[in-house]
Amino acid sequence: MKITVFLVDDHAVLRDGLRLLLEADPAITVVGEADNGRDAVELVEKLRPDVIIMDLAMPQMNGIEATRVIKKNHPSAKVIILSMYSTTEHIVSALDAGAQGYLLKESVGAEVLDAVMSVGRGVFYWSKKIPEKVVLDCKQRALKPNAPTPLMSLSRREREILQYVVEGRSSAEIAHVLGLSPKTVDTYRSRLMHKLDITDVPGLVKFAIQYGLTPLK
Repeated sequence: MKITVFLVDDHAVLRDGLRLLLEADPAITVVGEADNGRDAVELVEKLRPDVIIMDLAMPQMNGIEATRVIKKNHPSAKVIILSMYSTTEHIVSALDAGAQGYLLKESVGAEVLDAVMSVGRGVFYWSKKIPEKVVLDCKQRALKPNAPTPLMSLSRREREILQYVVEGRSSAEIAHVLGLSPKTVDTYRSRLMHKLDITDVPGLVKFAIQYGLTPLK
């Protein structure tokens, strides 16, 4: 039986390259793709792929949040996070969201087939480029699933608004997208900044980059 794969990345060139590489293997079929996490959540629900290759940092909804929603709605789906970051913070965020693999973009061509096959069999895949110390740190953190992180302290709505704030959206724009009032958006924004002990937008951007919620410009 073929492994069905869904691709999520905001760069069309990378998606095209992944599709060509994966579909060269007769055991794999790419069933769809999306350029942001929000569309990915909707399409995965319809297509029900076996494996999702998910970019970490994307607009509208980042890969961590999309993975969290997909795993809640479609528990049998297996997600491989695709990232340029190899820090403990980024990988632990992926693990907390429910990812079954973590692949670095610099080695995606050589490793993506191995990653899909491994994760498709239910075996977690660590990119060979991740430093051994980081892997050990992440495994130790995985043994303490209830250990709180600043990101976990935020509600789903607060994480959504954080994403839009660091993208430079105004309260009115965020309110329109999420179907809320600007006043409610401001309330959520103040609440999440209080929880994170961050007092300005540059601080929020730094936090979002640290946890892979937005790309480093």
